[in-house]
Amino acid sequence: MAFGWIDEQAELRRRAGLVRTLRPRPAGTPLLDLASNDYLGLARHPKVTEGAARAARTWGGGATGSRLVTGTTELHAELERELAGFCGFEAALVFSSGYAANLAAVTALAPHGSLIVSDAGNHASLIDGCRLARGTTQVVAHSDPDAVRKALGGHDGPAVAVSDTVFSVDGDAAPLAGLAEACREYGAGLVLDDAHGLGVLGDGGRGAPHAAGVAGAGDVVVTVTLSKSLGSQGGAVLGPARVIEHLVNAARTFIFDTGLAPAAAGAALAALRLLRREPARAARAGAVARELYGRLTAAGLEAVRPDAAVVSVRAPSPEQAVRWAADCRAAGLSVGCFRPPSVPDGISRLRLTARADLSGAEIERAVRVIGETRP
Repeated sequence: MAFGWIDEQAELRRRAGLVRTLRPRPAGTPLLDLASNDYLGLARHPKVTEGAARAARTWGGGATGSRLVTGTTELHAELERELAGFCGFEAALVFSSGYAANLAAVTALAPHGSLIVSDAGNHASLIDGCRLARGTTQVVAHSDPDAVRKALGGHDGPAVAVSDTVFSVDGDAAPLAGLAEACREYGAGLVLDDAHGLGVLGDGGRGAPHAAGVAGAGDVVVTVTLSKSLGSQGGAVLGPARVIEHLVNAARTFIFDTGLAPAAAGAALAALRLLRREPARAARAGAVARELYGRLTAAGLEAVRPDAAVVSVRAPSPEQAVRWAADCRAAGLSVGCFRPPSVPDGISRLRLTARADLSGAEIERAVRVIGETRP
């Protein structure tokens, strides 16, 4: 029977307790949200939704084509200029998703004969970029600049190191200055995914590379997503103008993909401008994360100290993690649940995302529910 193996795989997932299911959410919900990546609470902000609506009324429901044909509007160019300027880079290029941006950056900057040095904790999109690139990938120990040095020292030719700035599972930050120094010793480039840093870290939320003093360097390329702190959808690559020009000509996920929908571009631009006017939102997101961590650990839970807005709470097993998240939901709290194979260390956990708009009462409620429902 065609695709008979699918049924076997489904049964194996069921036995292991690893079945994923979709849960459509209504427009309005009484659940307290600590599961989304809306770090700054901007996804439903009136200025952001109006930015989306205005762009749709002006430019239509879709981009109508690839960026090189009809999919680049004046709005896209405006968003790229303001993103680059805000984050401290020479140029930017907007993609239909952060995933597409990561695939573009890695594949286009790692040609045949090159070496890609990839952190063991990297996001799936970076891992897939490494798999698709024509260069050879070497995975190195998590957040270890010396491991990057060792890998680069054994290679003769073009090379690039690839890392998240803030890792999405535990929320720990990479040693960006150390990574940049290691790469420069060997003339290698550095590609950083700042999906979880933009809007939270750096001066006014300008990102982890800005905070580490590596933004705008000629050997550093950064990818961001517009779907987390900016409350929209899409992604971008930031870097030297010559690198961005290279991506326009060589990145397949740019050349052959339909451009980002105008509504998403309009929402992201509105959110970026709002963040410029209200930089305290970035600091507030980090403060909420630290307060969650402090209250959870005081309650006897095993949590990981957050470097940005992600707070990870360890669970005894995949099954108990799933049940814990379900019990939280039944008590009115929505939390993330990460378990194998989505976690590189095999440890299941609840994943909480701090939001700048959470009140003290909501933080207290979240901690109470998590504590009362623990396995």
